[in-house]
Amino acid sequence: MMSANVLRFAHFSDMHLTSRRYSWRTEDWFNKRLAAWLNLTVAGRGYRFRHAPQTTAAMVRDLRQRRADYLLFSGDATAMGFDDELEVLTSLLPLDEWPGIAVPGNHDYCTKTAQREEIFERRFARWQQGQRIDAERYPFAVRAGDVWLIGVNSAVGNRWPWDATGRVGASQLQRLRVLLAGLTGEGPRLLITHYPVVRASGRPEPFLRKMHDLDAVIEVCAAGRVSAWLHGHIHTAFHFPKGVHAPFPIVCAGSATQTRRWSYGEYEIRDGLLRAGVREYDPAGDLFRETRAFELELA
Repeated sequence: MMSANVLRFAHFSDMHLTSRRYSWRTEDWFNKRLAAWLNLTVAGRGYRFRHAPQTTAAMVRDLRQRRADYLLFSGDATAMGFDDELEVLTSLLPLDEWPGIAVPGNHDYCTKTAQREEIFERRFARWQQGQRIDAERYPFAVRAGDVWLIGVNSAVGNRWPWDATGRVGASQLQRLRVLLAGLTGEGPRLLITHYPVVRASGRPEPFLRKMHDLDAVIEVCAAGRVSAWLHGHIHTAFHFPKGVHAPFPIVCAGSATQTRRWSYGEYEIRDGLLRAGVREYDPAGDLFRETRAFELELA
């Protein structure tokens, strides 16, 4: 487990678990959840994530064997933002076995009601304990050895079916500025959020999928000495070194459960470097194994 010199983190994202039962409300037939259900049942999302429970169970076994010090979850536990789906994930992933940090994704806030009722936050309360500047939940910071883990919520409950955009918002951004300024120590600062800086191609996210205050968030993070931006939202794992698209390196975990894309990241922080291994699911062996490695200089 955790040592004084080397920390090992497991970063996973975009699980998109579904449930055999759903607690539908009348309002759900008139909001974004209906479109999410059609996407799941008609448009093929359900098929692409048909192995999600099996893959999640294999990841949990791998996490136990690999003994990471901390788990980092960058959102989209669910397909439609139901508590029924969160219950499935937390039944497969015992949150009390590891310290961790978790932020929601746009699917977890599928509706404004899901965001307002803090369904995700109730389930992941154990992984949202940390330092804050006031009573607002986001952002927050957790100390892991000499590393600061900073959770920022970039997801919002949108109204229209075609709207998958995110934003941090002016008030949370100001809190982030103050939080970063107050963190002590010279150790690395890893930001965990759902939305990316760019896609794997290096191009910006499309207008209807992007985080609309991205430039302002990057500016605050750079001023606050953020060392790396860890995210999900895109289902393929990729990374960029610092200075290419942001003043810090960018690492996408990909989706841990989408068929034929399934992966999560394992990181070590040492001597100003993030040493990473991408662990991909092997369905033949029903296990995860490292398929490639990379190294990034932290900002």
